[in-house]
Amino acid sequence: MADGGNVALGYYDRRRTTIWACRADPRFSWCAYVPESFEPATAHHYHLLVAVHGTGRLMTLYRDVFAAFADQHRFIVLAPLFPGGITSTDDLSSYKLLRTGALHYDAILLSMVDEIAAKYRIDVGRFALFGFSGGGHFAHRFFYLHPERLSAVSIGAPGVVTLLDRDHDFWVGVRNFEAVFGKKLDIDTMRTVPVHMVVGDNDTETWEITLRPGGGWWMDGADLAAGDRRNRLRLLKASFEAAGIAVRHDVVPGAAHWVEPMIPAVTDFLADVFVEAGR
Repeated sequence: MADGGNVALGYYDRRRTTIWACRADPRFSWCAYVPESFEPATAHHYHLLVAVHGTGRLMTLYRDVFAAFADQHRFIVLAPLFPGGITSTDDLSSYKLLRTGALHYDAILLSMVDEIAAKYRIDVGRFALFGFSGGGHFAHRFFYLHPERLSAVSIGAPGVVTLLDRDHDFWVGVRNFEAVFGKKLDIDTMRTVPVHMVVGDNDTETWEITLRPGGGWWMDGADLAAGDRRNRLRLLKASFEAAGIAVRHDVVPGAAHWVEPMIPAVTDFLADVFVEAGR
């Protein structure tokens, strides 16, 4: 850090940053996009957007697709990496449920957010969160657990959804949410967070998301939200609205299951939340 409390930023701290190990747990890492115009003296004018990858773990893509938006609207974009194989040799999905035993992916992400705050001196009391596919799993469950930390959430085409259903246990519903997470579900705070859901109108494949008895994710009610990702997102939206949580729902014409066509809808949503609202 430079004298006077200013952050000394190097070449690899601006624009498309290098990939950094998470200090809280170096098994995980992150990269960021920081507008070239960013200066520590004006850090209070910048917002944070966290963009969470899907199962393919294309973390740099999730950073780069928001670069133009970040330049225009003074955002720093944080893209975490939750590698496969963390909990077992074939683990691809444990991060999607936020917690596996003593491993708390939500806490790992919040540690990364704290690192961004320390480096760039931006306010991260609340931040925007986007996730697509596996990241959409993460995003809506993180919203359940930490709504007080979010200024907005965009949920993109999750393959398996946790409904706001009090008749089924987690992950299907939220009946035992407090027992699982040690924290009550705060619907009142959730109602204050702008919510976006987005999916392609050609996102019709179900080979990866069909659950069967005996499978690793199977439990009572696992078929409650069935069909393709379009239908599952509709059911998630309906469960939100039944709880009094307003949702903006975009279906992208001609798009299948790929993140890049979703981005214009996501950035339009974020612009409405932050720019037109004067945040």
